[in-house]
Amino acid sequence: MAGKGRSAEMVQQAGRVVIEGVQPEIDCGRFPIKRTIGEAVEVEADVFMDGHEALACALRFRKKGASRWSEIPMEFMVNDRWRAAFVCTDLGRYEYTVCAWPDPFRTWSRDLEKRIAADQDIAIDLLIGADLVEAAAGRAPARDAARLQRYAAALRTDVGLARQAAADPELNRLVSLYPDRSRETVYDRILDVVVDPPRARFSTWYEVFPRSTSDTPGRHGTFADLERWLPRIADMGFDVVYLPPIHPIGRTFRKGANNTLNARESDVGSPWAIGGPEGGHRAVHPELGTLDDFRRLVDRARALNIEIALDIAFQASPDHPYVKEHPEWFRKRPDGTIQYAENPPKKYQDIYPFDFETKNQTALWRELRGIFEFWIEQGVRIFRVDNPHTKPFPFWEWTIGTLKRKYPDLIFLSEAFTRPKVMYRLAKLGFTQSYTYFAWRVHKWEIEQYFTELTQTAARDFFRPNLWPNTPDILTETLQQGGRPAFMARLVLAATLGANYGIYGPAYELMEHIPREPGSEEYLDSEKYQLRTWNFDRPDALGPFIAHVNRIRHENPALQADRLLRFHRIDNERLIAYSKRTPDGSNTILTVVNLDTYWTQSSWVELPLAELGLPENAPYRVHDLLTGESYEWRGAWNYVELNPHRMPAHIFRVEAMPAWDGHGA
Repeated sequence: MAGKGRSAEMVQQAGRVVIEGVQPEIDCGRFPIKRTIGEAVEVEADVFMDGHEALACALRFRKKGASRWSEIPMEFMVNDRWRAAFVCTDLGRYEYTVCAWPDPFRTWSRDLEKRIAADQDIAIDLLIGADLVEAAAGRAPARDAARLQRYAAALRTDVGLARQAAADPELNRLVSLYPDRSRETVYDRILDVVVDPPRARFSTWYEVFPRSTSDTPGRHGTFADLERWLPRIADMGFDVVYLPPIHPIGRTFRKGANNTLNARESDVGSPWAIGGPEGGHRAVHPELGTLDDFRRLVDRARALNIEIALDIAFQASPDHPYVKEHPEWFRKRPDGTIQYAENPPKKYQDIYPFDFETKNQTALWRELRGIFEFWIEQGVRIFRVDNPHTKPFPFWEWTIGTLKRKYPDLIFLSEAFTRPKVMYRLAKLGFTQSYTYFAWRVHKWEIEQYFTELTQTAARDFFRPNLWPNTPDILTETLQQGGRPAFMARLVLAATLGANYGIYGPAYELMEHIPREPGSEEYLDSEKYQLRTWNFDRPDALGPFIAHVNRIRHENPALQADRLLRFHRIDNERLIAYSKRTPDGSNTILTVVNLDTYWTQSSWVELPLAELGLPENAPYRVHDLLTGESYEWRGAWNYVELNPHRMPAHIFRVEAMPAWDGHGA
């Protein structure tokens, strides 16, 4: 039976050039890659054809919606692999693709060199070259056409003059400007790039509950109280202040202190039980202040180079206005009551999840997108989204896609501690940054394995990690048991492994480490359920150390991106070593961390000297930015030793030393 393949005419029209293996490309072009303003998109492709003709290859790119393409010639690497790059200069979306064509002039020039080297008669070949140059002149504007005609005439004169003309680099440059592209092949996909603001690539987050910013124990904090915190947070080097939900809190089934089921009249409840008589997702808790107070907070933060990030949790308390106004947006149980949230065996009677498969789905989706739009109008540009993996993928693709088209500077952080493929899918669908498993990666081998995956595989083109050593929900065993060295080491790891990192701020500064019960990652006296008062003047507070680490991040561009993270051999499983550098090699940072929070550890660390631009047989300097100490190293292997009770990490700036000229001082 005859096959259903392409017709002979279709095959003939396809051309002889093959373009495949284009990277970066996410799921055959289904999803865009991600970059920030000023970042390059490095594109590689396998490009080849039958026979021996030379090829020309170009990378095409443009701002999405533009009518004309820009082109950059691609350079041949090895084994039919080609590469070129362009820089994203504007927010929004770009498009790119690859095109290639047989290049008769380059074929002629290559073969002519071989014939000359073999001392063959090239008279006919020079005439062939003249014809090719004249054809290029016909495609060129008047000025360049005249120059090309002069070259063609030279090729038709005596052989000596013709040889000089054929070898002139300017001739090759001119002809390449006006190629014969009649047999051009264009890659069959146009690929997209989402270009985000620089803060999507490099940011430092501080999470704080506004209601716990009062200096008076027992008094509910306000936006004005938080406003007074901002200069101190800015001085510590944070540029995003993230607020859990700031809306009215329901009273029905309100949780008490330490998540007890029977709340007292004075208990403030969980901010994630959103909605009450005062309003829902577009209202602020009256004890925090007014919308005007919130807008003033946003403006005051921005004056300090801080963006306010809001938590968006799509769920409702039983007292939310939606429950009465739109009961069809919630799932009913057989007894007629609304289904509350569950994660068996846990029950959350104070929270009703939305039914995203309701028959009134369109209205629900538009209303929820409208919540983002409302807070955008109040000046918010960064959103941390609670549990997005429990909402439909198509909802996020539609919501984030439509919002980003109108507001390309928005940043969405996905709080999805779930299966890896689900986390990746959310990132592909539009989330700008993502929480990770960092908090639970404590051994050397698993840190190396995990971050190699995030930074050296296809994931790096769509998944931007944001590393948090703690959150209001996560108090790891390491922080519970490791003391001050653990808090310092985990902060250094987060701040240097990731260009984006954050801390649940007050709890981290004051090293909160007592769990609600053994084996739990919940805090005792968690401010998720009660007011807290914080004393940052304690002599053991980590604020100065955190500020110092953040200053190092801001002063060293190598720590402001993730793509060039590399791990290095160090022969001690309790020590981990890795470097980051800028693409031009002007800034290199080597970090060594003691993963043992109790004992001094030492070893020898190996550096790839050539890769880091360091001399093979001359000394170079490593300057510890944490302690101020400097060391002169030589060769690939050098000794390190870290006492966790003194300083659990090195953050070295690695520098080649000036060459010695043989003269004294």
